[in-house]
Amino acid sequence: MTFALPHAAPSQDLTLDDRLILQDLLSPSANGHRDDGAEVIAGLTRQPKALPPKFFYDHRGSQLFEQITTLPEYYLTRTETAILQAHGGDIVDLVGSCDLMELGSGSSTKTRYLLTALAQAGYPLSYQPVDVSGAMLKTTAEQLLVEYPRLRIQGLVATYEAALAYPRPASGYPRLIAFIGSTLGNLDPEQCHALLGRITSAMDPGDYLLLGVDLVKDIDVLERAYNDSQGVTAAFNLNMLQHLNWRFGGDFDLGRFRHRAEFNPLASQIEIYLDSLESQRVRLAQLDLGVTFSRGEPLLSEISRKFDLASLTASLTAVGLPVQQVFTDDQDWFALLLCRRVAAPPAP
Repeated sequence: MTFALPHAAPSQDLTLDDRLILQDLLSPSANGHRDDGAEVIAGLTRQPKALPPKFFYDHRGSQLFEQITTLPEYYLTRTETAILQAHGGDIVDLVGSCDLMELGSGSSTKTRYLLTALAQAGYPLSYQPVDVSGAMLKTTAEQLLVEYPRLRIQGLVATYEAALAYPRPASGYPRLIAFIGSTLGNLDPEQCHALLGRITSAMDPGDYLLLGVDLVKDIDVLERAYNDSQGVTAAFNLNMLQHLNWRFGGDFDLGRFRHRAEFNPLASQIEIYLDSLESQRVRLAQLDLGVTFSRGEPLLSEISRKFDLASLTASLTAVGLPVQQVFTDDQDWFALLLCRRVAAPPAP
């Protein structure tokens, strides 16, 4: 089923404030985060150096990523969007009335196709977006409430782990957890298995997971997606260092690092680095940490794994999330997997 997104319409019953709850599950502090920097210390003192991609996402990083999704080389967003546009109605037909939760909601652009399908089916509209950027969450939620007059939103400013541990709505409907955008690919196999286990634990039997993943394809296509001609991905990568400067009183000089992204065929993943252009020492005052980089030394800032459907399906079944249906594009570049929680995962 293919459909267009709705035009904005005012609510006739409740005000926007009545339909919106925003809850910050990150402890209040001057910078709005509870992270004490332990991950930064661990990542910058290990060999090889590596940091988790969550440090991309300050306000500027979120803006840059939204730009990345519109780039001609970055096929992922438009391909997944096309799948949702073509099959959003089919997904809702399979799931029925539900409470929609989204991990890493961002601007919720693609999620609108699910909301539209739910609205067209006449189902109640309940949406729980989860994002670490409170500003992005608030702006997006206010836009959605105008576009969908029957929508109620409970936004969580939170990590995935905190959001999954938060009490679920008491509506009696199944939950549909959307984890799209191939964000699962940012985790190594061990982290991936752990997160899928947490997602499973947050679900009741009969709940659904909609998982979006990027599939293995031609290396040139993959590498172009992370080395765009406009340099937006490079700016996004380098902004991680600016974020560390702001958060932890750092003195990273962005001009002394360069962006590099390449495909590792053995691990079936894109690897994104910040390479030091010279020997240098960086200090993060709030962490009382000094870090030395040698000339050419890489800092791994992100991986983006590319999946094989057969092995991923087996992994999902192993954690109690058997795949009900797979939706792909005509080129089999990207896939949405609709999984349903069973009573218990199979015994090992």
